[in-house]
Parts: sequence; structure tokens; C-alpha cells
Amino acid sequence: MESWFDFDKSIFKNFSYLLIIQLIPLFIISSYLVYEINTHLYHKQMVYYFIAAIAFLVSVFIPWRKIIWWFVPLFYIANIALLVGVEFIGKSILGAKRWIEIPGIGMTIQPSEFIKVAVIMMLAYLISKNPPEKKGYGLLNFIKLSIVIIIPFIIIAKEPDLGTALVLLFAGYGILFIIGINWKIWVALAILAGAGAPLVYEYGLKPYQKIRIQDALNKPSYQVQQALIAIGSGGIEGKSKEESTQTQLKFLPVSSTDFIFAYLGERFGFKGMMTVIAIYILVIFNLLYISTKHSKDYLIKTFATGIAFLLFVYMGVNIYMIIGLAPVVGLPLPMFSHGGTSFIIFAVIFGILQNLIAFKDYNRYTSDSKITMISKKSNQRSNKGL
Repeated sequence: MESWFDFDKSIFKNFSYLLIIQLIPLFIISSYLVYEINTHLYHKQMVYYFIAAIAFLVSVFIPWRKIIWWFVPLFYIANIALLVGVEFIGKSILGAKRWIEIPGIGMTIQPSEFIKVAVIMMLAYLISKNPPEKKGYGLLNFIKLSIVIIIPFIIIAKEPDLGTALVLLFAGYGILFIIGINWKIWVALAILAGAGAPLVYEYGLKPYQKIRIQDALNKPSYQVQQALIAIGSGGIEGKSKEESTQTQLKFLPVSSTDFIFAYLGERFGFKGMMTVIAIYILVIFNLLYISTKHSKDYLIKTFATGIAFLLFVYMGVNIYMIIGLAPVVGLPLPMFSHGGTSFIIFAVIFGILQNLIAFKDYNRYTSDSKITMISKKSNQRSNKGL
């Protein structure tokens, strides 16, 4: 029993507790704002927190390093199948077909949320099997890894959900940038992207997407105008709940989800907004530090880098969207906007990362390691007896 207790203790000793502590202020501030906006949504958010906590704990104790060789390819293929299934059995909401309804219970799932985990896991699996050389991956390996990213990108963009598709694209290639790709490949991609951008805009975007880009470049849309009014009225210090007219009088659209940052500005002012941005930056830097610290463990390095880029892109696009510097694409502020699926997905990803850190030695999963620990313990006691 003593050796088993020591085994458990060694798991918790390796956790990145700072990462968990850094996220708590986001949950507290978000919950407070959602409570003020709508108490019913607040109670739903508490349910989401509870489910996410369970998902996090389950993810922490699944032996990922032991099952990754068969689970990850299967999980990735299953998620691609779900994305394809949206085209045939998907449910349309507000003109977009992104959800699949679960028969019998009326709940819907959004496969494009789950594919984020699948892509990061698949990249981690492939990179750990075949690490890059000192000069980085060459063209052939780059193409193989790109296929993992490009397939779901194309399917999601077709739904249409260009915002989520671009997040996946930037996060995926952000991982490859940190892991290491030959610099000549990046130069070639930059030239191709610059040359192809006009063609993509003209023939690849739908009319409403072009309108959103034009609104961002010229006159802001109604939603952005109301968000800017809310942020401007908050000033430096913010306003009381009763004086926050943009939100309380329902001028600010979707104030608890995509535009919650605008309500944060109205309620707590410039100081409140900078505080939340600072928290995100600290979390991102901590993730990049973890990636650097475990640079030889490509599972940890890939996951930490992937989460850092997901947070950075989500946060950046959401805030830029609200202040009128980016098109309105319907991306939430990660782990801050009210919502269930996205929050739970992030809980799972953070849980997997904590697991990889805690079990950074593969033999901690094996029964042989426990036997070794017991025998070492016995030898220590016998030596003391002598």
C-alpha cells in the first residue's frame, strides 16, 4: 500500500499547478459577468464547469502514452467522418450547417470543435514517431504533416465556418513552425500565399464573407458599432451594472458569448480589459515555457505549443473583431465566453497536457515499474536492517 501511495504522489508532484492557477481568474471574471447578464445562463455555465472538471480529471488519468499509437489515428479518422457527416445529416442553425443532432435527446454536437483535439493529437503522434532533424523537416515530411491540417480545414471551411477553419490552420502551422521546418519552405509558402490571396478573395469567399471583410476595412457593422460604444462608455474604470446600458438594454448583441469582451470593457473599463489580456498572455508564455522546458519530449512540446497558438489566435481574433480590426467571424473568447462545447474541449486538451507532463516517463504506466519500485523499497529496508 505504501508503494502505491508513493506512486500516486509522484504523479501529482509533476503537475503544472501554475497553469491551473493562472486560468482560475478567467473563470471567476467570466462567471461574474455572465451572472450579471443572465442568471439562467450563469446556472448553465456552472453545469458546463462541472462537466469540464470531470472531463479534465478523466483526461488527466487516461494512459495516453500507452494508447496513443492506436487511439490517435482512430480518433482523427472518426472526427473526419463526423465532419463529412455534417454535410449529409447536419442541422442548420442561422444558415450554417455545423451541428449534428444526437437522436432521442435533442442535443447537438459541433464536430469542428472536437477536430482541434484530434489534429493536435495526430500531429503530436506523428512528430514524436519521427522527430525533425536539426535543420527542420524537409518538404516530404512537411507535406505529410500538412495533410493532417488541410483535410479538416477544407471540410470546416465548406460548412461554412471559416473562422474555426482558420484557427485550426494557424494553430496547426504554428505547431510546425515551433517544432521546426526548413526555412526555405516557409519562404516559398509566404510567396505563394501573397500571390494567391487575391484569387482566394475573389473566388474562394462567399458574398457575406466579403461583406464582413469590407465592413472591417470601412464602416463597422451594427454589432461592432454597439461593441465600440460599450467599450468607449466604460472608460478607464468602468461603470456599475445599472449604468451599463449597452448590455442591460440589449443594444449589445450576444453579450454573453462572442461579444462578452465588450461587456467587460463597459463594466470594468480599460483596466479590466487589460487585466484579462494580461492573464491570457501569461498563460500563453507559460505554455511556451513548458514547450521549451520539455523540448526533447515531442508529445509535450506539440501539445503545449498547440494550446498556446489556439489561445493566441482565438483571443486575438475575438478582440480584434470586437474593436473593428477584423471581420466578424463568430469566434468566442476561449474559456471566457459563455458556452459548453468549446470550454469542455479546452478542459480535455489541458487535461491531456497535464497527463503528458505528469507521466513524462513511459514506464510509469507499466506494472513492471511498480514492481521495480517495490523491490527498491524492500532493498532499502533490508539495507537499513543490516
